[in-house]
Amino acid sequence: MHICCSNCSIYPLQSLLGQGARIKGLWFNPNIHPYQEYSARLLSVRKLAKLWDLDVEYIDAYPLDYFLGAVVGRGADRCSICYEIRLEKTAETARQMGMDCFSTSLLASPYQKFDKIVQLGNSIGARYGIPFHAEDMRTGWRLSKSLSREFDLYRQKYCGCVYSEMERFMRTRDK
Repeated sequence: MHICCSNCSIYPLQSLLGQGARIKGLWFNPNIHPYQEYSARLLSVRKLAKLWDLDVEYIDAYPLDYFLGAVVGRGADRCSICYEIRLEKTAETARQMGMDCFSTSLLASPYQKFDKIVQLGNSIGARYGIPFHAEDMRTGWRLSKSLSREFDLYRQKYCGCVYSEMERFMRTRDK
């Protein structure tokens, strides 16, 4: 399961582990900006992994140039490209590790484009020969939020990319 952040991963992990699934997490998020934000989210995922004894693979690279090169000038379509970059790496890694399927904690956030993530996940899964597990985890959003406070995990205020950070501050300014 691709892990975008500790907060979004809490409910999917809890739900899937409760169903008896064995989960291998994957941290790969070249979209997160600035580096301090990237580090805070990574440390928070490591903290959750330690608390819950999770098995997580960390691709701890900060290829911001690669991400920006892929999304610059794409406007609203940048999210699809961002999803695709991370889902593709997850599918590739899952296939290499012999996993039964792959998924993402992005499916838990009410702020992400659920249908687009599912469409891309299914398409990438077909390309890599590994099914995409597309369960709607948004119902657990409030629980995740509550547990993240209880566990004292870092809670971000935007999706992670420089564009969403800009939009966050623009909304504040325009009020």
